[in-house]
Amino acid sequence: MAPMLERFISPGKGNGLRTTTRIKRGELVYSAEPLACCVSNKLARDVCHHCFTRCETLLRCSQCKMARYCNITCQKQAWSSHKRECKCLQSLLPRIPTDSVRLAARLIFALLSPSKGSSEELYSLEEHESHLNSISEQKKHGLSQLASMLELYLQQEVPDLAQEALPPSCREPLSLLAKVTCNCFTISDGELQEIGVGLYPRNIIMRFGEDGGGDAARSENAGRNEFDS
Repeated sequence: MAPMLERFISPGKGNGLRTTTRIKRGELVYSAEPLACCVSNKLARDVCHHCFTRCETLLRCSQCKMARYCNITCQKQAWSSHKRECKCLQSLLPRIPTDSVRLAARLIFALLSPSKGSSEELYSLEEHESHLNSISEQKKHGLSQLASMLELYLQQEVPDLAQEALPPSCREPLSLLAKVTCNCFTISDGELQEIGVGLYPRNIIMRFGEDGGGDAARSENAGRNEFDS
């Protein structure tokens, strides 16, 4: 748990956060890396897919033809997270999956990869709501189409989401897509222009309350999620 913050439950209102120490104006309160993130399709040719930096000239992955990097260093550092995605992208060429499908797939790949080390969380992935029971039939139909695309997209690497290595809430494509679209953050550049989307399980409680309302974007730096006082 962040040393400056603690989570509490308010009877009848749900979860909340409060500080454990006095905070100065402009002080960084909390910072976290995303569990999964991806560059928006509309900016795939303009932004490095690893550090999220805008560049006029980017190196393109020779296999999937989509991922781009500002230099060899970024390309090598991104390979551990891109290698599974690369095969999936190749299988759909010339089609490109939507941002939400790519983000959901990257979440699956991250969950199936060895952990880089865990720390106490403010809010866990399993606590995230999908709100499937409260969305309209029209939106549910749209999510069902995305879920079908996700299953097709993952065939090369994860043909069966029901495997034990995944959390229970991530084993059903429709529920997974609903959870991803409901809880993702917009990733913005220094000018607050959208460049991608990401999932930050530890930070979701800072975004909105238990009713799932709100859709505010957060300023990011190379995918890092930061909150100032």
